[in-house]
Amino acid sequence: MNRPEPAVPDKTLETLARNFCREAEKYGFSQIDYLRYVNFLLEYSSSEGAEDSKSSSGGAPTWEEMAVSQVDLPIKGARVTVRSFDAERDSKCFYDWLTDDYGRYFLLSRISGRRSDIDAFLEGPSHVIGVIELDCGKPIGAVAYLNHDVHRKKAELRKLIGDPQCRGTGLAKEATELWIRYGLGTLGLKKIYLNTLHTHFRNIKLNESLGFQVEGLLHNEALIDGEYHDVLRMGLWQSD
Repeated sequence: MNRPEPAVPDKTLETLARNFCREAEKYGFSQIDYLRYVNFLLEYSSSEGAEDSKSSSGGAPTWEEMAVSQVDLPIKGARVTVRSFDAERDSKCFYDWLTDDYGRYFLLSRISGRRSDIDAFLEGPSHVIGVIELDCGKPIGAVAYLNHDVHRKKAELRKLIGDPQCRGTGLAKEATELWIRYGLGTLGLKKIYLNTLHTHFRNIKLNESLGFQVEGLLHNEALIDGEYHDVLRMGLWQSD
């Protein structure tokens, strides 16, 4: 009997398993609890989960399969527009967004765990920054390419919804899709990567839906506020 091909890469499974084990340890799991949990997973995956997998769509085209043409900023989507950062116009918004507990991670180096100065970040010569706006012209967040390497044609992606009322609404994904199109089509990027502290399933699935793949998990890589954190590395690439 032919065995079905695995649908999820090993690195993704390793990341999810490590994240679960960390949370389970805090909850007080013993070895027998892990075995019981696996039994429940198998039970649900063969019943309700099987039905869900049949109805899910997995044939979305990749960026490499799509013809990504050059586009100029601003780029307008269904609900948001991404435009170029204007220091005189946008600096105050960035100070508001990047000084709260949520936004400060936008400035964080995922590798060193150190936070950048806001002015140094905004004026960084290798940074390309965009502002996310609603149709009414209200700025609600930012997207950025950090360490844009013109010769190697790669950059690190960052995204942030600074307005708390707009978080969890799907606007970040829409803006990121526009920003990826700009990066591939206009900046000529061949690789876009991200380093994130969020190693949970929801974040991985969201990034995978944008075309990213798990490249690796850096264990205890970043020291933040005296606590070590794993850093998840994901990448999106487009060949010639």
